[in-house]
Amino acid sequence: MFNEQTVTENGIIDRLKGLSGVNWTYCHGDSLPKQAHDIFVDEWLKDALCSLNPDIAKQPDLADEVIYKLRGVILEAKHTGLVKANENFQEWLLAEKSLPFGENGDHITINLIDFDDIKNNHFVVSQQVHYIAATEVYFDVVLYVNGIPLVVGEVKTATRPSVSWQDGAADFMGGKKHYWQNVAPFFVPNLLCFASEGKTFAYGAINAGPKDWGPWHNTDLRDDILPGLQTVLNSAEGLLNPVTLLQLLESFALFSTVKTGKNTPPKRIKILPRYPQFEAAKQIVERVRRGYPKKGLIWHFQGSGKSLLMLYAAKMLRADNQLKNPTVLVVVDRRDLDSQISETFGGADVKNLIKVQSCKKLGEYIEQDSRGILITTIFKFKDVEIDEANKKGLNDRDNIIVLVDEAHRTQEGGLGDKMRWALPNAHFYGLTGTPISGIDRNTFKLFGAEDDPGRYMNRYSYKQSIRDGATNPVKFEPRLAELRVDREAIDKEFEALAAANNLDEEEKAELSKRAGKLAIMLKAPKRMAAVSADIAEHFTCHVKPKKMKAMVVVYDRDACVQMYYLLGERLGFDAVEVVMNIDQAPIKAPDGDKKGKVNKDWRKWHDDLKLPVKQSDFERWQSIDDDEQKQKDLIETYKDPKQPLQLLIVTAKLLTGFDAPICYCMYLDKPLRDHTLLQAMCRTNRLYQNDETRKQMGLIIDYLGVFENLRTALAYNPEEIEGVVEGIEAFKALLPLQLEKCLAFFPNVDRSLEGFEGIMTAQECLPTNEKRDEFAAAFGVVAKLWSAINPDPFLNTYRKDYKWLAQIYESVRPVGQTGALVWAALGPETIQLIHQHTDINRIRDDIDELVMDEHAIFTLTDKEQEQRARKLEIDLMGRLRGSHDPKFVALGERLEKLRQDYEAGVIKAIDWLKGLLDAAKDTVQAERESGDKVVTQEDNKQALTKLFLETRPETTPKLIGDVVEQIDKIVKATRFDGWQNSNSGPREIQKALLLTLAQFGLGKDKELFTKAYAYIEEHY
Repeated sequence: MFNEQTVTENGIIDRLKGLSGVNWTYCHGDSLPKQAHDIFVDEWLKDALCSLNPDIAKQPDLADEVIYKLRGVILEAKHTGLVKANENFQEWLLAEKSLPFGENGDHITINLIDFDDIKNNHFVVSQQVHYIAATEVYFDVVLYVNGIPLVVGEVKTATRPSVSWQDGAADFMGGKKHYWQNVAPFFVPNLLCFASEGKTFAYGAINAGPKDWGPWHNTDLRDDILPGLQTVLNSAEGLLNPVTLLQLLESFALFSTVKTGKNTPPKRIKILPRYPQFEAAKQIVERVRRGYPKKGLIWHFQGSGKSLLMLYAAKMLRADNQLKNPTVLVVVDRRDLDSQISETFGGADVKNLIKVQSCKKLGEYIEQDSRGILITTIFKFKDVEIDEANKKGLNDRDNIIVLVDEAHRTQEGGLGDKMRWALPNAHFYGLTGTPISGIDRNTFKLFGAEDDPGRYMNRYSYKQSIRDGATNPVKFEPRLAELRVDREAIDKEFEALAAANNLDEEEKAELSKRAGKLAIMLKAPKRMAAVSADIAEHFTCHVKPKKMKAMVVVYDRDACVQMYYLLGERLGFDAVEVVMNIDQAPIKAPDGDKKGKVNKDWRKWHDDLKLPVKQSDFERWQSIDDDEQKQKDLIETYKDPKQPLQLLIVTAKLLTGFDAPICYCMYLDKPLRDHTLLQAMCRTNRLYQNDETRKQMGLIIDYLGVFENLRTALAYNPEEIEGVVEGIEAFKALLPLQLEKCLAFFPNVDRSLEGFEGIMTAQECLPTNEKRDEFAAAFGVVAKLWSAINPDPFLNTYRKDYKWLAQIYESVRPVGQTGALVWAALGPETIQLIHQHTDINRIRDDIDELVMDEHAIFTLTDKEQEQRARKLEIDLMGRLRGSHDPKFVALGERLEKLRQDYEAGVIKAIDWLKGLLDAAKDTVQAERESGDKVVTQEDNKQALTKLFLETRPETTPKLIGDVVEQIDKIVKATRFDGWQNSNSGPREIQKALLLTLAQFGLGKDKELFTKAYAYIEEHY
């Protein structure tokens, strides 16, 4: 029989056992020399401590002291939390701890793992590992290194098409098992976890959310990777081989402090690299160690994590003894990027980190031979004076490594030449998502080594990032033809603006004067008013319901000011803010100003520059521009979904290096091209997910027709940008076809039927899990298309069918984690559509209306029993779905199991219905305990009679109706508030119930008595 253990689980184990070089030794969980409550295999750990630590080898009993210390770290998890305990344990794994085991009590470093010669370690793969803590579990796959469990894998059976790696990952993240919470001690030493169902493979760090798990491939695989066991085994081999695993532990497992919201405390997280970061960082270090070539180009698509890549490379370079204490210079081209990189490095507690504050300081650090990691902007090289006669520059050391972020933009004004003259023997590595291949500025020529194919050292394309789920696709929508301006004028200015990339500041200023014609057209008051009205309407209807945010990109600062007041009037001024450079019309500060700062005077803007800006607004924008911390605070406010700030209005700032995953939409009213356009639009491609919504794509609303000719707008090789941005119109063509595909699941079904009858008729067309999963996959496509297009009059024709399909989808969607990748929660807009003007019977306020007394069941035919069961199941599923409370999740899984047993013929309809009645009782109890729903006593007292009268078939004997009515009357007369918790209450109710049943000759039916009393106890 094929199941998870015999196929995927054993396949992974066999692949790891058969690795060339250092491989894994196999030991079944039952044969591990440890007890079920043990985390370490003490025998193996003691052997490693003795073999890797000569001082412990002399006194083997000292190994017990080390293990005692390690257990202490595990116990700390109760107080510090799992992530902090994991971080503390990693310090032991990396030999950062010492104990007084040397001569005369000298402290010696404690080695748990040999990273220099990995053959000195003991690698064991085990399966079905038994562990008991707060709960009892069996882990599918565990990888031990020297007796320490570094990796845990969960493998699922592909029992239905919707099962994916997410179902395995869910066991770690939540649900009934929730390993990271329920058996947290086992994960204190953990490096990573993985999950698979035999078709796909993903890995994640402890406490990772769904979007933080990722696949493991290699960047040479450019084509689509087909799901299947071979792909899983290749991924397992690539990630879990001993060499890679120890490299990840030694150099790539990071801990960082991240902000969680404006008014919420930061949290500590664990970060693991994606495989492109792992590859490229290693390649940089290996090339620097080799010494030639002294440059390389890393071409990774926007949003795929270049900041972290630089962090990994910088840490590895600094830790490499062969490089003799190198200097790593991280160069960015904007202040906001400087701030972001500094935050990334600082959050990860990088040692010897220096943020360069001025041109003068940069020169001093270089000339004084400072070691460590320096972060600077390219503009701080502007004061460097090139002396052609001086071949040594400012520092001619050859262990200076320069990592240049956004490498395509670091050559303006000769700044790149100054940097290279100052550091003549340095290594230069450029990282970019948008390389430039022009004559004057050529990223490939400047950073790409001739020996590298294509002149890039590592490439991670748009298609790969989408395939791996590292970024979201971006779609565009052309907007309102009447808002367009003269195409010929735009085309001319496009050429001028494109050429501006090669101009100095003076030439750019001259160009901006000549660009007046376009500016006048774009900023015409009537047009600005119309654009702002359209933005406000689109945002309110399309973006806000998704619980996400947007950016508005306008022509210049004047347009920023105008747009702020126009949108503020429509959306509220707390919903909009401007971020821009305020560097026009500076006035020298008065002599009395001790700080001697330049005062950028509001009156210059208001009067001389004719900008209609209020003084209070100007001063706020000035402080945001001047004060780095205030800009950071503003961005954190924007990122926080609970804050009212919804739209940022910009013209140049935040178009690069701005990482706000909550940004879904960009309203583009500025002519951009090539790398500038590509970078700007990628502000919307970051992954984002919260409890209410999951971002499926980024959206660009195009007011200038920028995307009408992609080959003109993005001057790259067509193969390189294929699919980078697609028009929303293509979705409109797809929607009718996909809707028909979904409706084809329900041939001859009358879609005018409402309520339970309509839902059950449709459900009969989806009789198996396989059929339901096929429908879910098809509807998932429709839901994404609908979300992308909505709101649009185009949808009116299809709204009724879509709403009907959404109701069916929701009625059969499994409760809990099953098939989470396919059975995604419906978006807020679709949920609103379902509930809008809807009063179908299944959406009830009181579950008692669907619960019948036990003995009434027997009067129903098999078909009627099945119908009642389906009716009850639909209501219960609707109540349980969407709750993250473990009690409700467990109830949902119980319902799913009941239905599957019925459909498999394991139980009969009557047993299914009985099980559902029990589940209904437990649901009401759970709702009471959780406070999710309040059920009044009056409703409960009358429910039995009311429900029977409403639901009994015509064939039900009058006798049964009399029984129910009598039970209700007797209970109402006998009960009192709190009777369940009194001594006499239960006894009196049981006595009254027994007498009532005896009256009708039913007194000997013990099962009926038990069920009826349980119902009364719960509902009265």
